[in-house]
Amino acid sequence: MFDLNLDPYQHFDRLMKEAVALKIPEANAMSLSTVSQEGMPSARIVYLKEVSSQGFVFYGNYESHKGRDIENNPNVCLNFYWPAIWQQVRITGVASKVSAAESDAYFSTRPRLSQIGAWASNQSEVIPEYNHLALRVEEFEKQFEGQAVPRPRHWGGWQVEPHEIEFWFGLTGRLHQRYIYQKSSSGWKTFMRSP
Repeated sequence: MFDLNLDPYQHFDRLMKEAVALKIPEANAMSLSTVSQEGMPSARIVYLKEVSSQGFVFYGNYESHKGRDIENNPNVCLNFYWPAIWQQVRITGVASKVSAAESDAYFSTRPRLSQIGAWASNQSEVIPEYNHLALRVEEFEKQFEGQAVPRPRHWGGWQVEPHEIEFWFGLTGRLHQRYIYQKSSSGWKTFMRSP
């Protein structure tokens, strides 16, 4: 039974652990939706790297399409969907950059090729052909040969502080259960929505 008296992060932690235990591929993959300066929505898959009572953290290129969107309009939506267990979690909130120290710490744990890739790829920019990227990878492999790869200033993390978290449980006959947590000045307001 879903208990709306519990902290929403406890529920999220339980569902994520369940998805991982069931070996659901890419259980930490989430859809990130942003809106451009022109008002056009865009969605892509990113990976959750950390969750705490302050929010949900993911990383990427600050100069990418998503980075520019967030800079212009920090209101975002995250969505986890685990079809094998018929569950999803939708989070709407405000994204802000994590500290440089947090970004440095996470960057240092990434595989070296991923670190090089953060330098080589001008994410979301037009390239003449795929070989262009391969040549840039070679260029930065030479530049950082024999040394640790530093984090580029244009790469780092965002934390999404939720305003609303919805837990969705699929049931037969489309009589799904939707449990809502909305942030208020006094804490979380909780209720259910009709499916």
